[in-house]
Amino acid sequence: MKFNIALLAGDGIGPEVIDQAVKVSDAVAKKFGHDITWKPALTGAAAIDAVGEPYPDSTHDVCVAADAVLFGAIGHPRYDNDPSAKVRPEQGLLKMRKKLGLFANVRPTFTFPSLLDKSPLKQERIEGTDLVFLRELTGGIYFGEKGRRDNGETAFDNCVYTRAEVQRLAKKGFELAMTRSKKLCCVDKANVLETSRLWRETVQAMEKDYPEVEVSYEFVDAVAMRLVQWPNSYDVLITENLFGDILTDEASVISGSMGLMPSASMGTDAALFEPIHGSYPQATGLNIANPMATVLSAAMMFETAFNLPEEGKAIRNAVNKALAEGIVTEDLADGGKAYGTKEVGDWLAANI
Repeated sequence: MKFNIALLAGDGIGPEVIDQAVKVSDAVAKKFGHDITWKPALTGAAAIDAVGEPYPDSTHDVCVAADAVLFGAIGHPRYDNDPSAKVRPEQGLLKMRKKLGLFANVRPTFTFPSLLDKSPLKQERIEGTDLVFLRELTGGIYFGEKGRRDNGETAFDNCVYTRAEVQRLAKKGFELAMTRSKKLCCVDKANVLETSRLWRETVQAMEKDYPEVEVSYEFVDAVAMRLVQWPNSYDVLITENLFGDILTDEASVISGSMGLMPSASMGTDAALFEPIHGSYPQATGLNIANPMATVLSAAMMFETAFNLPEEGKAIRNAVNKALAEGIVTEDLADGGKAYGTKEVGDWLAANI
C-alpha cells in the first residue's frame, strides 16, 4: 500500500522525536511492503518565524491532501512569557483542529509491566490500567467568545456547546466502548454548568441506541480524584474540551512518564497523530527527549487511519522490548544507562 503522510515536526523537541517516528514507520513499511511519502510542513513557532502565521494555508493544503498527519509539538518560551503576544504557536494548533474538523481527541492511558515502579502511584493502584479518554476538541471555552471589558479590568471566556457537537463525540465514545468492555463514563459538572447539563441529557438520550453499554455519569472533580485512587476502574471516558485537557494530562503520568503516551485527533475526513507531551524547549537539541510517545502515535496511525493492526503491533512490540531491556532515555533510566533520542529510534527501527 502507498501512503501520503503530512509531517508536522513543529517546535522544541518536536523535530527530534518526529525523526525517530519516521525511522520506525519506514522500517515497518519496509517489513510489510508499504510505500510512504512524507510531506513536511511548518506549524507553530517555526511557522511564525518563517511566514508570520502558526498554521499557514500551505500547511493546511498539505494536511488536507494527506492520508494522515503525524505531528510533533508546538510552543516556545518567548511566547509563553509574553502575555501581550498577538500571535502564538498554540493558535496554530487550535486553528488546525478547527479547519481539519478534528473534533475527537483519543487519549489512551495504559501501563507497561516493566515500568510499574516508575509511576508516582502505588503499583497495586495502577496495575491493569487501560483506559481511553475521548475529549471534545473543537468546541467549549477554548473556542468561545473571549475578551476584556471595563478598561481591561474584567476578562471573560465563554463556554458554548451545541447538542450536535456532543452527539458526534458521544457516538464515538459509545462505539469505542462496544469494542472494549462496554463501559462508558460521561464526565461533566452538571451540578453547576449549563453546558454540562446539555452534555448529560444528550448522552442519556443516546443510551437506548447502545443498550449493551453500561453508562455512568461523574463530576469532573470526582474523576480527578479517582484517577489517582483507582485508575483501573475506568475504561472509556468522554468529556468536553477543558475538562479533557486537564484530566488527560493527569492520567498521562500514571504510566511513569509523559514521554510514553500517544494520541489521535479524529474528524470526519482527517486524522492527526501526536505525542501528548509538549515542546519541552529546555531539552531541544540535547538528544535526551523520549521519542516513544511519538513512535506509539505512529502505531496508532497504522492501526486507526490505515486499518493495519499488525503494523501497529510490530511497533508496540518493539517499544515493549526496548522498555524491558532498558533501552530508554534519561527520564526512565532511573540511575542506569540512558540512551539518546536518536539511539532509541535506531534501536526500535532495527528491532522491527
